[in-house]
Amino acid sequence: MNDILIIDDDPGINTMLANVAKRMGCQARCADTARQGWDAIQKDAFDLVLLDVGLPDGNGLHILPRIRQIANAPEVIIITGNGDPNAAELAIKNGAWDYMVKPAGLHEMMLKIERALTYHKTKIAHDRPRLLKRDNIVGQSPVLNAVLERVAHAATTESNVLICGETGTGKELLARAIHENSGRADYPFVVVDCTSLPENLVESLLFGHARGAFTGADKDRDGLIRQAHGGTLLLDEIGEMPLSIQKKFLRVIQERRLRPVSGQSEVAVDFRLIAATNRDLETMVAKGLFRSDLLFRLRTLSIDTPPLRQRPQDIQCLAIHYLNRLCSLNRKETKGLSVDFIDALQRYNWPGNVRELFHALEETLCSAGPEPTLYPHHLPVHIRATLARMAVKGIPAETGSHSARGFAPIEWHDEGCPAIATYREFMDRHYLERLLQATQGNRKEACQISGLSRTRLFELLKKHGLSGQHA
Repeated sequence: MNDILIIDDDPGINTMLANVAKRMGCQARCADTARQGWDAIQKDAFDLVLLDVGLPDGNGLHILPRIRQIANAPEVIIITGNGDPNAAELAIKNGAWDYMVKPAGLHEMMLKIERALTYHKTKIAHDRPRLLKRDNIVGQSPVLNAVLERVAHAATTESNVLICGETGTGKELLARAIHENSGRADYPFVVVDCTSLPENLVESLLFGHARGAFTGADKDRDGLIRQAHGGTLLLDEIGEMPLSIQKKFLRVIQERRLRPVSGQSEVAVDFRLIAATNRDLETMVAKGLFRSDLLFRLRTLSIDTPPLRQRPQDIQCLAIHYLNRLCSLNRKETKGLSVDFIDALQRYNWPGNVRELFHALEETLCSAGPEPTLYPHHLPVHIRATLARMAVKGIPAETGSHSARGFAPIEWHDEGCPAIATYREFMDRHYLERLLQATQGNRKEACQISGLSRTRLFELLKKHGLSGQHA
């Protein structure tokens, strides 16, 4: 028997959908809020979730990505009374099985539910664990594991893959993992950095050239595409490829043949294509900066790399992995990591993602010198300053990098809103505590970060009973 969870704040809709589910031989459970629904999903296994968009405690679409990231995730059908095209597009991109506008006909509703359940049953039956070579891909968060499932699936096919994500999220690592887990692993993996292709030589570098094609061309040369014969070609930052080359490259993708510059005949080439970008290619298409037909060809399969702020659970193991490697390379003793150090790493938002984390750890190691344990004081100044600014704004430690939508505001609960003097006193103390933590009690550095004079800082510390802390 299939289990269905209905998340909707309308009792009438809940009752109606529950009756539909029972008529189809399913068990149904109802939740009135996103929180109740999420709690139920974490405790019990469901085959299908019927999820409303407008819920009392937020937009149902905001929990959709979290639902899709859990192991053996249920299918999700979005149900809403507001037929918003943008919301429908977002729902599908975030993994919804379908999008249904209320009031939907009974037959249509039952048909969508039946198809989603049939698909889920088939998927679970064929979903077998895959052993994946994942060198240098570190972490076990649900977000990363969902991405690795996509990588494992892509490795079993020959389809073109488009990997999208912010700078520093490891797009090339994922592309290499696809190659190393595919049937082409014993053949070349060739990376083309489209940002560094000189416009006057881009065609020659990609397609190769015949002898005499231009001054200095004293012999035939294979281009980068030909060098990937039998293996995988990664076009990194494909959004930077000149429009003049995009049309020619489109034909290469379609025909798997190319003509070197000044060549007399075409040459067959066999390669697996993976493209990566940190740009919004659909927006570029709308502006005429990227060919729509090329985009369609590139994204037969698509993988989105999550920013580090969406996988804070992985920060500690990433830090340990990279610091151990750095210590080994520099013939240094392995460093210990204080609890405060890990906490600081997890509170920072990492706009440069894993790449920024690794650069920061390298600088931290240099700053620590022979000291056996790393503390927040060893982190780069700009990171400590950012953490101090967060403390000024009253951002609790647990919300720093854990919120994908930015900084969470302070919430007042049953006690209501306090007097402004009480609020200021509370925030002053909170700021000073975080400032001392970020600077490891270094008063001179605390003055530099806070902009306070030494005298004023001492006065505030004394007022809030913090003057006895380590200087």
